[in-house]
Amino acid sequence: SGLSPGEMLAIRSWLSFYSDSYDPVGKLVGRFYDENGAPTEALRQAEAAIEEALKFQAEDEQRKQQFPPCNSEWSSAGGSRFWCSRQSGGVKRDWTGVPRKLYRPGSKGSHCVCVRSTGPPWGQPGSTQHGDRGDLDNPHLEEYNGCHPLAAQ
Repeated sequence: SGLSPGEMLAIRSWLSFYSDSYDPVGKLVGRFYDENGAPTEALRQAEAAIEEALKFQAEDEQRKQQFPPCNSEWSSAGGSRFWCSRQSGGVKRDWTGVPRKLYRPGSKGSHCVCVRSTGPPWGQPGSTQHGDRGDLDNPHLEEYNGCHPLAAQ
């Protein structure tokens, strides 16, 4: 009950591995199965937590499509550098975008993401009522100080 969504997905991965690799020989009576081999409430809660973690993972993947992570590097001479490419963050796409700080509600700090700077906002592909600014007007984004608003890095 105290595991994070990521830890629940790790358990799901182990369950999948064992069910694919081994034949079941029985069920252990205890927390997850009763003396008749029937699932307990604890197992149902664990399965619900895994389902919730899968939804969270799918939402995270969708966010990554909208705001892929930037490429980054750091050196003692130059400090931090962020830039976008058509495959930054491991997300292949047909646009490059511009670096921005993304703040997620409930999270501390920000991280660099690539943001589409032209076309309609995310989720509105057919819209003609937009300023041709992509997702630049998203309220969770912030420009980097000292950089041109459309700078590539």
